[in-house]
This record gives sequence, structure tokens and C-alpha cells, in this order.
Amino acid sequence: MLSVENISFQYDKDVILKSIDFKVLPGEHLSIIGESGSGKSTLLQLIYGEFDLNEGQIFWKETEILGPEHNLVAGYEFTKSVTQEFNIMPFITVAENVGKYLSNTSPSLKKQRIAELLEVVELTGFSNTKAQYLSGGQKQRVAIAKSLAKEPELLLLDEPFSHIDNFKKQSLRRKIFRYLKEKNIACLVATHNHEDVLGYADKMLVINNAQIEAYGTPKDLYNKPKTNLIASFFGEFNELPNYGFVYAHQLKVVVNSEMKAVVEQNYYKGNNYLIQAKLDGNPLFFEHGDVLEIGESVCLKIEEL
Repeated sequence: MLSVENISFQYDKDVILKSIDFKVLPGEHLSIIGESGSGKSTLLQLIYGEFDLNEGQIFWKETEILGPEHNLVAGYEFTKSVTQEFNIMPFITVAENVGKYLSNTSPSLKKQRIAELLEVVELTGFSNTKAQYLSGGQKQRVAIAKSLAKEPELLLLDEPFSHIDNFKKQSLRRKIFRYLKEKNIACLVATHNHEDVLGYADKMLVINNAQIEAYGTPKDLYNKPKTNLIASFFGEFNELPNYGFVYAHQLKVVVNSEMKAVVEQNYYKGNNYLIQAKLDGNPLFFEHGDVLEIGESVCLKIEEL
């Protein structure tokens, strides 16, 4: 189990994280969200041992994770980290990068293990390609496969799909997070994308103003967002008097209601339109299946989640 115990960290006089406290069980997936500069990446770096804490302690099981004051080289055998810098070698092949730290005792088993990992990250056809010829997204997938080669107990992922094309992300998420569950690998993911969270994360940690703003299951935080930061992570929303946070998809056009809005703009979203309107002089967003006339007055009702 990962235990982050009331840790604080600052650069010079700038407080980055303060009184952060949480636990992650073996095989559990925790997503960490927050605005840019909120400290998400720094938290992962502290857990990896790249910096020294100002306060608190971090443990993986019985081992305390310490920073450069105690360790010349950051990291532990049980932990692997994948950052947006990839850290792969350009002049060797994809297979050689993935298998770099695997034992050569049994070449056939090593080859089998490399093939398994390349299938997980959907790079089987690039096994013999030198890394320098890969795209940014392909390099990111090599870095993920490389991190999994020796089956770490704890995996730290910083925006793991940021360089990967949208048409590849869905299947990659499913394969990678399913693999982590099968191998009982605990995983922490710093992300801006709600699709990295919903459907995959067991717990979700929201960091704001250097502290934990919310902690719970994605379902609980989605259904009952307590702040606009949380609501905005999941999509278009409105903050309405007497109702609190209401997602755009919860508002439906009806024949008659006390909630009347005036249409200002239509935005095509594929399976529907996002409608920008005014309600009592305030901006309002809702979803509708068809284009609505600009200036049209419509009645709305709120559907429960």
C-alpha cells in the first residue's frame, strides 16, 4: 500500500503542496486532477523520490520513499514513472528499448515478454523500428511498455495519453488499465482528461490551491460536484440558484416549465448541439438534438443524474 502522510513541499517560498494525505491499495487506480500548475506532476515526482519533502512521509508498504538527500539516484525497484519526456533511447529499436532491463538468461522468454508488452501498447508492427523514427505518441507508448517490463508494484503516469492521437486513445486506455488490474499494479495518473478517469479510476483526488479539494470515487464526485473546478472537469455545466451545479446534458427542452431561456447560439457536437442561452440575464448551456432558432424562448427542466 502507498501511504502519503500529511506531506508538504515548496520551492523556495512558493508552497506547491500542503498537508496532502491519502492511501492507495495494491492494484488500485487513483487519478489526480487539478489545473495546470496545481502540483499534480510534483506530487508524482515526490512519490518517485525526486525531491525531498518539507514535511510528512511517504511509504510503499514498509519502505519509506526518500529524496536526493538520502538517495543518489531517484526511484525504487518497485516503482516506475512515465513522464512526458519519454526517457527512451533513440538509436536502438522499440523491442530493445522495452527489453533493455529484462534478463537475458532465457532469450525466448525475453522475446515473449517484449511481444506481450508491445501488444498491450499496440506497437507490435514497430518492434524492429528504431525509436528515433517514431512519432511523439508512439514514443509515449514505448515508454509505457518499458515501464511495465519488470512488472512494478506501483506505476506513476503523468498525462500518459497526451501525445497519442484521439483514434488510438480509447483502445489504449482499455488495454493498459486492464493489464494493470490483471497484474495488480497500483497506478497513479495525473491528467486533465476526464476520459482517463471515468470508467477506469477507483478513486479521484482533486488538488487546488496546494491542498486536497476533494477525494472520492469518480461516480460520487461526478454526481455531486462541490466546486466549479470539479464540475468543469466532467464537462459543460451551469451553476444555478437553488439547484447548484447542473450539467448541460441534464437540461431538457419541455413544452412548459417555469425555467425559460432565450437561445443565443448553437454549437454542433456530433450527436447533439450545445445550446448557449440566457436565463434571467445569465448565461446558460444545455444540450439538444436539433438546432434552435436564435432568439427563441424555450422551457427547460432538470433531469436527475
